Amino acid sequence: MERIIASIGFGEAGQAFARPGVRSYDRKVADPTARAALLDACRAHAVEGCDTPQAALAGAHAVLSLVTADQALPAARAAVPHLAPGALWLDMNSVAPDTKRAAAQAITAAGGRYVDVAVMAPVLPVRLAVPLLLAGPDAAEAEVVLRDHGFTNVALAGPTIGDASSIKMIRSVMVKGLEALTAECALAAERAGVRDAVIASLDASWKPQGWESRIDYNLDRMMAHGLRRAAEMEEVAVTLEALGVEPAMTRGTIRRQHALGSLGLTPPDGLTAKLAALGDTA
Repeated sequence: MERIIASIGFGEAGQAFARPGVRSYDRKVADPTARAALLDACRAHAVEGCDTPQAALAGAHAVLSLVTADQALPAARAAVPHLAPGALWLDMNSVAPDTKRAAAQAITAAGGRYVDVAVMAPVLPVRLAVPLLLAGPDAAEAEVVLRDHGFTNVALAGPTIGDASSIKMIRSVMVKGLEALTAECALAAERAGVRDAVIASLDASWKPQGWESRIDYNLDRMMAHGLRRAAEMEEVAVTLEALGVEPAMTRGTIRRQHALGSLGLTPPDGLTAKLAALGDTA
């Protein structure tokens, strides 16, 4: 018997992952100004646009939850009365592990099966080739369903709900943090009239290396020289403020450098030893 796939949410990700025959509900369908465009998008992807979550979820074997982060838990709770027994709820939203565990509690209490899915890269332009990490007791079956749907880059992260989202969320500290640091640095360099020189200096000092080596080196510098570096970054904040650039990321850097430098630890060799030495103190 053919499996029915439903999606909750039909924004960028919903449309990127759409396949003919999928049933989709998006709460924007109730907005008269958005309804026509939403239904046009459904027709363009040969997706059945539904006016209610009940219509989308009825008899569905698997559901792709593709809403905004703030709606991930409400969407799961709202779906509970309409889920088919044993339906897979594939939570593909970028939310914290605790949020996913709360959603899982609602879904499993209603007889559904919850899978923590982390989407590990932008969905466009790769669409169904985007890398996915799956976690939870039913992750193996979910992998089969997702591959049947057309996803080509699916891997299991672990048996516990939160294993996939933990990787996604913690990785974002670096990925999104670098984006924010880039903006703060580039805006200040442009306003100071030194953009080309700053970029050239970064090119000259940014060595190609793996992330384990990079993290080990960065922690070494912070443990050994954090207090001095914090003092320097205080002057960086003064520099940015004089240029009219809010030093939001820089202030966080000051606090983190000061916290690690204040521990007074001699950096041990190796990343594992450094992390063990820092323990819960940082």
